[in-house]
Amino acid sequence: MALCGVKRTHFLGPNVYPEAPDGGWGWAVAVAFFVVEAFTYGIIKIFGIFLQDLMEEFGETNIRVSWILSICVFVMNFNGPLSAVLTNRFGFQPVVMIGGLLIASGTIATSFTSSVNQMYITYGLIAGLGYCLTFLPTVTILSQYFTRRRSLVTAVASTGESLSMFALAPAFSALRDRIGWRRTMAVMGCLQSTIIIGGALLRPIIIKPRSTHDTETDGLSSKDLEALSTLENGEGTNLEVCSMNNTSHAQNNSHGPDNDRTRGSLITGVSGDQSLKDTDNSSPEEKTLLHKEARKSVENTVAEMRECETEEKKSEDAEKQVTKDGGMKSGDEKPSAKKSKLPDFSVLRECSFILYSLFGLLATLGFFAPPLYVIELSVSRGVERDLATYTLSIMAVADVFGRLSIGWILTRERFRKVKLLVLLVCVIAMTGDLVGFTLAAEFYGLAVCCALYGFFMGTISCSHIPMLAEDDVVGIERMPSAAGVYVFIQSFAGLVGPPLGGVLVDVTQNYGSAFYSCAVGMGLSALLLSLVKRAKEGLPVLCRRRNSKRPMKGKGTLSNRE
Repeated sequence: MALCGVKRTHFLGPNVYPEAPDGGWGWAVAVAFFVVEAFTYGIIKIFGIFLQDLMEEFGETNIRVSWILSICVFVMNFNGPLSAVLTNRFGFQPVVMIGGLLIASGTIATSFTSSVNQMYITYGLIAGLGYCLTFLPTVTILSQYFTRRRSLVTAVASTGESLSMFALAPAFSALRDRIGWRRTMAVMGCLQSTIIIGGALLRPIIIKPRSTHDTETDGLSSKDLEALSTLENGEGTNLEVCSMNNTSHAQNNSHGPDNDRTRGSLITGVSGDQSLKDTDNSSPEEKTLLHKEARKSVENTVAEMRECETEEKKSEDAEKQVTKDGGMKSGDEKPSAKKSKLPDFSVLRECSFILYSLFGLLATLGFFAPPLYVIELSVSRGVERDLATYTLSIMAVADVFGRLSIGWILTRERFRKVKLLVLLVCVIAMTGDLVGFTLAAEFYGLAVCCALYGFFMGTISCSHIPMLAEDDVVGIERMPSAAGVYVFIQSFAGLVGPPLGGVLVDVTQNYGSAFYSCAVGMGLSALLLSLVKRAKEGLPVLCRRRNSKRPMKGKGTLSNRE
């Protein structure tokens, strides 16, 4: 049979499972995510080792050089919906591999730039777009391979970011002192090309429930099964060819009454043909009569098969038309399993997702200040600069423990149904820690604050995106598109956060003011996060009123369901 369309090309074919395997090829995907984390967010966080060199090389101010990272982070998050569209259209593997190529090309090109404005393009736009095309698809497909162990595996794999801060930062610093910042950045770009290999490991996963074909054939007798097997193996004439095509077509569609009727006709036809073989010793009159009956049975079978195929084609055309018009099946029928090529912006109609996105937006404002300003804050409190640099190492080590701890906690049976509550506790604790930075007056107090910040930063950063897969937010089915919209909303905090902190420091001449602003943003994000589950259950009055005005097909309004 001729192919109806061209299938996607995969470097490694898709894995088909009856349910999420919680292992298997998912471990290879976890390794790929580790590599992506190390050479995306990890490199972004250690990019500060080049800031002083860039300021001296081009004679630029601190704020103009800082815009390189701001643009990069903004482009990375702003293009989240684009990443979702490309992933739905072309698959995970080619998108992540192209993203890895963009990252490596942008970073290597940055080593040849002659001005900060050129870096805005090479690293801010090109590398930033590459970061967008690699991180989000990888964390999405990792969530699809795991259910019970999802939180733990994501936490362990995301430690690539922390280990990059802990190991690559001093390594690249030492290399920069020996060969210069340009060659060091070129080496860094070459190492980032390993993301391309990681992208090739992202085999798509297909969750296909166990077929009911075996249960349907259990009711057939052994003779009928033997006859049907003979027919499917190609013994006979045009009847066998038609039946093979119909059988292969039926296996790809639901087994309805029409297919059962066709199968019964096939068995009747084969049985009639078999009766001719068993009556070779009959009289000529009986043979003629049997031949006529068998021929009539075959003609009826072929007619029924053609009628069945015609009805199936009409049904497929109708389904395609409904999909094209944006319609949905009525009643309780599930939507088509076929992926949409566009991101699912309908999640913006859900109060739970809006509140969760605003949580992510405000929480992101609290992420930037400690890594950027903790060294200068320590120096302003009388700590020697060489000793102050250890605060970043403390954050990195504590970050690893935070990621591992939250992964272990969220896989425990008693915490699986309260994951949002666990995340809320971490956000509240981090809010208090940000206030603690402004109160610490010596190194050991700052070291404790850095350890707590690193721990809770690890718990939040490795769980807030995978948390979209929970039913309390949007669920695993809608996560790929919802994640793109979520990071798109976050992008504005990444763009505004660093300049806002710089303005506050310049105005107040106090580095602690940046930590106060982060604490306020984190506190507001905790308030919004506490309302997400209530919004999902339809408890907030605003959500109830909005949804009650929009009737649901086949189910009435939301108030009727409640």
